[in-house]
Amino acid sequence: MKSCLTVPGLRSLSLQTLMSTVDTLRGVNTAPGWCFDNSYARLPGILYTRTNPVPVSNPELVIFNSALSDCLGLDTERLAVEGAGVFSGNQLPSGADSIAQAYAGHQFGHFTMLGDGRAVLLGEQMTPSGHRFDMQLKGSGQTAYSRRGDGRAALGPMLREYIISEAMHALGIPTTRSLAVTTTGEMVFRDTILRGAVLTRVAQSHIRVGTFEFVAIQKDINLLRTVADYMIKRHYASLAGAENCYALFLREVIDRQAELVARWLLTGFIHGVMNTDNMAVSGETIDYGPCAFMDTYDPETVFSSIDMQGRYSYSNQPFIAQWNLTRFAESLLPLIDGNQDEAVKLAESELRTFGGRFSRYWTSGILEKIGLKQVQDGDAELIESLLNCMKENAMDYTNTFRDLSNHMLPVAPVYQSPLFLAWYHQWQKRLEQQGSDLSDVYAAMRMCNPAVIPRNHRVEEALSAAVDHADISAVQRLLTVLRSPFIESSEYAHYRQPPAGGGAGYRTFCGT
Repeated sequence: MKSCLTVPGLRSLSLQTLMSTVDTLRGVNTAPGWCFDNSYARLPGILYTRTNPVPVSNPELVIFNSALSDCLGLDTERLAVEGAGVFSGNQLPSGADSIAQAYAGHQFGHFTMLGDGRAVLLGEQMTPSGHRFDMQLKGSGQTAYSRRGDGRAALGPMLREYIISEAMHALGIPTTRSLAVTTTGEMVFRDTILRGAVLTRVAQSHIRVGTFEFVAIQKDINLLRTVADYMIKRHYASLAGAENCYALFLREVIDRQAELVARWLLTGFIHGVMNTDNMAVSGETIDYGPCAFMDTYDPETVFSSIDMQGRYSYSNQPFIAQWNLTRFAESLLPLIDGNQDEAVKLAESELRTFGGRFSRYWTSGILEKIGLKQVQDGDAELIESLLNCMKENAMDYTNTFRDLSNHMLPVAPVYQSPLFLAWYHQWQKRLEQQGSDLSDVYAAMRMCNPAVIPRNHRVEEALSAAVDHADISAVQRLLTVLRSPFIESSEYAHYRQPPAGGGAGYRTFCGT
């Protein structure tokens, strides 16, 4: 197997050829293209448990992401035909060192010890360009952290994650991605009996705020330093060796999360379960359980069936992000400064920057969505007026911004209301003051305001066809549209249409 590059600060591959030979003798999968360097599995053993996926009876590859496979340097043609064994967990790819990660987390504000209860990290694939990605199987059976769960997943939720994560990637939002969904030939038992499936998830890493919470509770500063140094080298290499790099590490994680959550709001995305174990320190969106995109604009929108108090509502997401980051900062305190009071002072100083960082990212994004290049006096009121109008008139979030991106608004009653017309004329005057060519302004707006998103009713239609009728074609068509979200096509115009009633009453479920 040819050698692979590694990212700065991480040990290069060792004995790869020998391990590949041993794996061959063991009968594991040796498809060309697997190039693992499993740095996390070289960390102290308290952070994980070595475990293999639990074999399944009759794996069948349902959907495979050929474009992502190519980017990962895998043998796409071969895996598209033979990949079910690997993507179900029945075969380990050459060089894999399969582990379940330990972590903790605050779930709906309550601390608990957790871990990969239904997932196994196969290893870290090195791409031809030298980038490192975790390869994880989700729904691969019980582990040491299953907590009486069956460790399995159902087909519907795994396809949902595939659809939404690929849509997020196309929208330019940092996210884990989905390489494959494989049915197992077995059933899982939830409220009903469902077809089992395994998702192959690809991520920059699966290290979470909850990982640091788990380490912090061990009261071992050397272990904490080891994990923090590892994370800095893997994702924040420019900080290595800097004075008080741990305070800078906190600052960079705060900044990435502020930008990420701003991007969520700008597209109407609601994560649904922002527990600390679902916040990736890399700055990626992770864990697509009860997530959904908002149709009718309402900042109090909640979709998750288990979020009874609206903790993770659309408008609450920035506040929860800061709450989660506070838990992250608490975990880092012993590294930030040896004096507890000074460490708290430094951490609080960094945490106070979150609001300003989020506001800058969000304001920049919302101005871009309405074609404004720089903030001027009165712009905050202009934005607030538009959002109030959208809420009062129950306007569709995505379609409103997309329609504003065209020279002529569609003929629709919602655009004839006095409240909206007053705002529209004010906005047009603001565009004239800017002095830009309006054709260029509208073209730029169309590049940041998607025509299509994963509309909840379209996602449900596609999932129903796949789950109830074993017809994956609706999922494939939806994915085709979502891969080009900023392109408007008459052929796919129905994917822009909101659901009847604006989606009121729609509920999502975590699938566990």
